[in-house]
Amino acid sequence: MTTTRPTGAPPPVIEIQNISKVYRMGSNEVFALRGVDLTVEPGEFIAIMGTSGSGKSTMMNILGCLDTPSSGSYRLDGVRVDGMSRNALADLRNQKLGFVFQGFNLLSRTSALDNVELPLLYDRTHAKRDTKALASAALERVGLGKRMDHHPSELSGGQQQRVAIARALVTSPMLILADEPTGNLDSRTTLDVMALFQALNNQGITILLVTHEPEVSQYAKRIVEMRDGKIRRDHPVEDRRNAAEDLAAHDAEEVAA
Repeated sequence: MTTTRPTGAPPPVIEIQNISKVYRMGSNEVFALRGVDLTVEPGEFIAIMGTSGSGKSTMMNILGCLDTPSSGSYRLDGVRVDGMSRNALADLRNQKLGFVFQGFNLLSRTSALDNVELPLLYDRTHAKRDTKALASAALERVGLGKRMDHHPSELSGGQQQRVAIARALVTSPMLILADEPTGNLDSRTTLDVMALFQALNNQGITILLVTHEPEVSQYAKRIVEMRDGKIRRDHPVEDRRNAAEDLAAHDAEEVAA
């Protein structure tokens, strides 16, 4: 179904139509995605949910230009992505996308500042020249201005994930893709990280988050539920929770105890 956009409105951040992904294993075909349609508008905060094998990880890999669909069309910020070369996809990832992973994926022998600077060094356009200053500003933005020289082993799990989020932010992406970003965190640190995501989203950053935790999805604005390679339900979050308020309440309970 085609909808008419207001004159001058920006294109969707993501627009996929009839996307399928088939893996061939010998003579067998495994359908990871089956004709998926999804539109993500600027400023949305979406949680993608589903059990193992539902297709949510394959969806995230395709949206992140880490994998290509077997069929269907994908537009990122109005640009047709499917069919691009590997180098073109790498450039697009660097310029428009920020990634946050469950395992942080930080270089252990490198400072927080150098970890955050890394994506800028891979930018072949060399448009951003003062890379240290940009990395420093990104760490300030996530509240780690006083931890720039620390290595990952000197940081808590929540601080490491904040470094990872700063690294995702440093290229000024239009979209952050977060794959189970709270999977390795305790309940308090989960609230801390989700409060940061909500704050960034309030600043206009579009966020797409994969999670298997229903309580985490309640901090998003919209939930996309997947099963058997298809979107089975797509709905706004009712009674959306405020992570900063929940974090304050959690800390108050700890003090009272």
